[in-house]
Amino acid sequence: QVQLVESGGGSVQPGGSLTLSCKVSVTYFRLTAIGWFRQAPGALRERVASISHDGDTLYHDSVKGRFTISRDNDNNIVNLRMNNLQIEDTAVYYCNQIIFRDTSELRTFLPWGLGAQVTVAS
Repeated sequence: QVQLVESGGGSVQPGGSLTLSCKVSVTYFRLTAIGWFRQAPGALRERVASISHDGDTLYHDSVKGRFTISRDNDNNIVNLRMNNLQIEDTAVYYCNQIIFRDTSELRTFLPWGLGAQVTVAS
């Protein structure tokens, strides 16, 4: 019943890196576009990185050049490599099935997982 499980969160200093993983337990994974979202305290949820079923990617301007999204179709996993993390990246990160389009498209299709906490602090 649990279809989305995020892992890999943690605490790092500014400039550090983390890799998040999203395990997507649906039989049609190869047909899905998957997005990474984040929500910081007091902020709206934003879609920061997205990958289409065939590997095209989109990034929010706030993470462009620092984050890289990828997918492993053999294991139903979408990863988010986060480099040069900054304090403003602190948030709970979630994944979900999306409509690829632009990062401003926030529609999702699966029940939300518990997310992965990313804390960037000195």
